[in-house]
Amino acid sequence: MVSLTMSVSEEVRNQLKMFTWVNWSEVARQESIKRLIFENYIKIGSITDEEWNFCEKIDWHPVDELPLKEEFVEKLKKIKKEKSIKFNSVDDLFKKFK
Repeated sequence: MVSLTMSVSEEVRNQLKMFTWVNWSEVARQESIKRLIFENYIKIGSITDEEWNFCEKIDWHPVDELPLKEEFVEKLKKIKKEKSIKFNSVDDLFKKFK
């Protein structure tokens, strides 16, 4: 296995040290693999079985990184503009349906 060294500022290093339970090497490794899978997905439009297994293991898929389709964004904007009912508590919500 190859080793990779990365330079970060003192400020970033100190912030990373605050999270001693995080395996930063593993985080960097997974993010690098995700980037490679995503770039490959953009080029080919599919992923290999090995890549799929990795994605399932970390609960991620390349389509998660794609921008939202414009028609979906418009639909969300329309829903946001619709009148909504606000409840102060869950009990108020259930009273509405009784």
